[in-house]
Amino acid sequence: MRQSTPDNYKNYQNHQDLIRQLITLLAVVGSFLVNIALNIFPPYGLSLDAVYEKFYKGVLIIPANYAFGIWGLIYLGLFTLAIYQFLPYKRKDEDLRKTGYLLVITCIFQSIWLYLFLSRFFILSVVAMFGTLAPLMVIYHLLRIGRKRISGRKKLFLHIPVSIYLSWTSVATMVNVACVLYFYGWNGWGLNHQVWAVIMLVVAATIATLIIINCNDIIYVYVTFWILIAIAIRHSSIDLVRNLGIFLPIICLVVALIKRSRD
Repeated sequence: MRQSTPDNYKNYQNHQDLIRQLITLLAVVGSFLVNIALNIFPPYGLSLDAVYEKFYKGVLIIPANYAFGIWGLIYLGLFTLAIYQFLPYKRKDEDLRKTGYLLVITCIFQSIWLYLFLSRFFILSVVAMFGTLAPLMVIYHLLRIGRKRISGRKKLFLHIPVSIYLSWTSVATMVNVACVLYFYGWNGWGLNHQVWAVIMLVVAATIATLIIINCNDIIYVYVTFWILIAIAIRHSSIDLVRNLGIFLPIICLVVALIKRSRD
């Protein structure tokens, strides 16, 4: 009977690493192409912003249109990450091995989410959104972002793209849930839309503050800052939402600067 040898195992591991690298690269490219296609040819002819305008005008935590331009930065980060992890000398990188196919799962669910949301399967879109968020959270934890000393290159090409994507997706999940509850006429346990908007803004700012305190991740805070300001701008006619959308990011930024000055 043929016995396995260390060399056989090594070759098998290298083969598995190469497959993971290739699938991760294809997942990022595929996700990008699917998103482009769905934005150019959306189901039912309604773009993402048109869906928000038609069905969710009363949701007070949807950011201004310009905020969605961050997807350019998100995909730039994902492409650099995909290329970085595909480099031959990164094949045996332990961090990349630990995260495995989690980024692939995230990319798949993100594409599914966009299709479902544009197709008005709003409840299912929430499931897909959590399918996008959960793997990102696990990646963030496994990489110990902000809590582990790494090279500048690894931070730029691996940690920062994950931080940007996670911060955006965290707030987007709250927006998605709020939209679905609004669409199906949830009464908010008797609280009006402004009160719930305040609660969601505070939750987003609190998460960002905890991230900077525990993980010293300034990038995560910057993205949350970007979203909250965009919410304030879109709903500038509502004093409470506008003022809180400006005030909370300033508090987050002050906490971040204080934390960094003490490190």
